[in-house]
Amino acid sequence: MRREKKYIFLIFVIIYMITAIFNSSGISKTLRKESKVKQGRRETTSVSIKEDSSSKSGILQIDARSALLMDGLSGEVLFEYNPDLRIPPASFVKILTLYLIFDAIKAGQIKMDDLVTVSEKAWRTQGSKMFIKVGERVRVEDLIKGIAIASGNDACVALAEYLTGSEEVFVSKMNEKAKLLGMKNSNFKNSNGLPDSEQYTTAMDMAILSKRYIEDHPEALRLHSTIEFEYNGIKQGNRNTLLQKNIGVDGLKTGHIAESGYHLVATAKRDGQRMIAVVMGCDKVSKRAQEAQKLLEYGFKNFSTVQAVKKEAPFGPIKIKWGKSKELILNPKENFWVTTPKGKENSVSVTPQLPESITAPVQKGQEIGRIIVQREGKTIKDIVLISSSDVEKSFIPPWPIILGVILGLAGVCVLGALFIRRKKLIK
Repeated sequence: MRREKKYIFLIFVIIYMITAIFNSSGISKTLRKESKVKQGRRETTSVSIKEDSSSKSGILQIDARSALLMDGLSGEVLFEYNPDLRIPPASFVKILTLYLIFDAIKAGQIKMDDLVTVSEKAWRTQGSKMFIKVGERVRVEDLIKGIAIASGNDACVALAEYLTGSEEVFVSKMNEKAKLLGMKNSNFKNSNGLPDSEQYTTAMDMAILSKRYIEDHPEALRLHSTIEFEYNGIKQGNRNTLLQKNIGVDGLKTGHIAESGYHLVATAKRDGQRMIAVVMGCDKVSKRAQEAQKLLEYGFKNFSTVQAVKKEAPFGPIKIKWGKSKELILNPKENFWVTTPKGKENSVSVTPQLPESITAPVQKGQEIGRIIVQREGKTIKDIVLISSSDVEKSFIPPWPIILGVILGLAGVCVLGALFIRRKKLIK
C-alpha cells in the first residue's frame, strides 16, 4: 500500500512539472502582453493637429484671383482662396516638365551630361528663352538650368523632344503624370506654358504638384534657388525675387501670360518646416512676391509641423513562433507629419498596435502591426507596421516543448521501471 502511494505521488509530481512547463509559456505571454501595454504607453508620442478654422479666406486678404498655402510636409491646406478656379498656368507648366525630366534621369533613361541637338521648332519657340541655337548640341544639365532659372521655353521643347521624340508625346505623358498625382483640374497642351485655350490648372493642383516634385526630387531645389544663369554670353536672373530676401525661400517657379496674370509658387524651409504658397492671377508683377510672402509668413508664424511617425523608428520586438530567430523588429511603412496651431502640439496621440506573436516564416516588408494616430479620440491616420527582416521557419520545436517531452518520457520510463520492479518483488 505504501509503495502504491509512493508511485501515485511520483506520478502527480511528474504531471505537475509538465503542466507547469507548458503553462509557463502562457504566463510568459501574459507577462509579455503586460510589458507590451507598458511599452506602448512609453512609445506613445504627443503631437497636435491644426484646427478646422484654418484655410478660409477670411483669415487673410490676398490680392490674387486664386491662392493656397500648404504645409509642404504634412500636405495640410492652411489657407485657400478660390483653390479650384481654373486658370491658364503659364510657366507653372515647367514644374511638371522638369518633374518628368528628373524622373527620366532617376530611371536612367537620360543623363545630365547627354548632349541634346536643338531642333528648329525648339529654336523658334517664342516667349522667355534660354537662347539656344538651331543645330547646337546642349547638355541636359544646361537645359534644365535654362528652364529652372531662366524659364526658357525653347529649353522645354528641346528636352521634351529629346526624351520622347516629339513634344506632343511628351505632353501626353505630362497629363498622365498629372492624373497619377491627383491633379483633378488640370490639362496641359504644351511643355512650356505658352497660351492655349485648352490649357489650365488650379492653385490646389499646383500645390499638390509642387509638394510631390520636392519630395521626389529634392535635388532640384538647388537649381530653382539659383539667382542667375548665363548661357551663350547672355546672363539672366531668376524671376523669383523672394530668393533674395533671406527668408528661407528656395524655389519654385514664376509664371505670366496676359490671359492669366502673374503667378508664383514659392516654397520655403525654416526650422524643419516647409511651406508651399501658390498665388495665381495677380495684376502686377510685384504683387505675386508680396502675396506669396504673406502666405509663407502666416504659415510659419501660426503653425507647427510635428513628425508623428518616423519610417526608421523601431517597434517591438514581437515573439516569433517556429522561427530561426526568436524576435522581430517592426518599422512604419511611411513617415507621417501633423500640422498643428502653435501651442497645441500635444493634442494628438500616436499608439502602436502590435501582435503578441507571429508564426514563421516571415518575409521582409510583410505587414504585421499598425500605428494609430488619433486626434481627441478620433483616428486620423492608420499606418502599417512592416517586418524589418526575413525570418525562416525552424523545424526544431521551442525549448519548453522539448523539455516537456523529455520530462514526459523520463516520467514514463521511471513509472515503467517502478512497475517492472514491483512485479519482480511480487513474484
